[in-house]
Amino acid sequence: MSLPELEQLESLIERLGERVRTDVLARVGGYPIYGLEMGTRDEHAPCLLLVGGVHGLERIGTKVVLAYLGSLAERLQWDELTRNALCRSRIAAIPLLNPVGMRAGTRCNGNGVDLMRNGPATADGEAFPLVGGQRFSPLLPWYMGPEGRLEPESKALIDFVTSRVLGAKAAIALDVHSGFGFQDRLWFPYARTRQPFPNTSEVYALYELLNQTLPHHVYRTEPQSRAYTADGDLWDYLYDQSRSHGAGVFVPMTLEMGSWTWVRKNPRQLLSLPGTFNPIKHHRLQRTLRRHLLLIDFLHRAVVGHRAWAELDALHRERCLSLAVNLWFT
Repeated sequence: MSLPELEQLESLIERLGERVRTDVLARVGGYPIYGLEMGTRDEHAPCLLLVGGVHGLERIGTKVVLAYLGSLAERLQWDELTRNALCRSRIAAIPLLNPVGMRAGTRCNGNGVDLMRNGPATADGEAFPLVGGQRFSPLLPWYMGPEGRLEPESKALIDFVTSRVLGAKAAIALDVHSGFGFQDRLWFPYARTRQPFPNTSEVYALYELLNQTLPHHVYRTEPQSRAYTADGDLWDYLYDQSRSHGAGVFVPMTLEMGSWTWVRKNPRQLLSLPGTFNPIKHHRLQRTLRRHLLLIDFLHRAVVGHRAWAELDALHRERCLSLAVNLWFT
């Protein structure tokens, strides 16, 4: 059965032509999961990774990633600055990780598993009840799947990130979701514990850079655990894997779009499940697709200019850690 977002992605791949390297990472329920890569072939070059469609119900995540890649495809035809940046950096993407869930209009995949509760990482202490992951039944939300078994979508993400991203001298991942609160949030690890994670200093330096460069941005930056703790977070696992790789700094971030704002402005959206997680009115969809392009472009520039936040001297690192602990962990 057709899936508009998948058709849009395949059309984009065709439009990019030789400028994109494309792999089918897995096939699930007859649908391909595409991994894309643009820029230099140097595996150590700084890398920005974009991921969408982890939860099938949150179609807007895939749409935001595709909007950025579509804009990038146009700029690559004429924008020398972007071309030059991609000569020494990479942009990787999995725009639609869970096509079966998107086709079915469900948060989970075809096996009833919430992919962001399916990773090997476990909570330090107790995860938030139910929301933090459960193994009671796939009929309930946030089902983690059988213990010790990765879903094919989860394995596709892990394998792609491990082989294409973790070798970079600096890398940022942006996983685009919706459905939490009235404000767009940028979450960083850990999901499993409320303690600071090892690269808290670098995240704070990146946070300062964002505030100084885009002083009027709309994002609230915080550790994910400030909202809730969770078992099985794939980004927690991949971050820990990056530490064992001994490569550069890897910062996985989640853009959690505040969908309650869309519902507040149009309460009739509550009459349908997709309306709880996606902007329904056309002008709000267009505004959402526009507003995050600047953030993603900033993150690409940040990986290219990674020395400003990922290569801190001891004094700067200590300062950033102290400020981060006061802001986020007290």
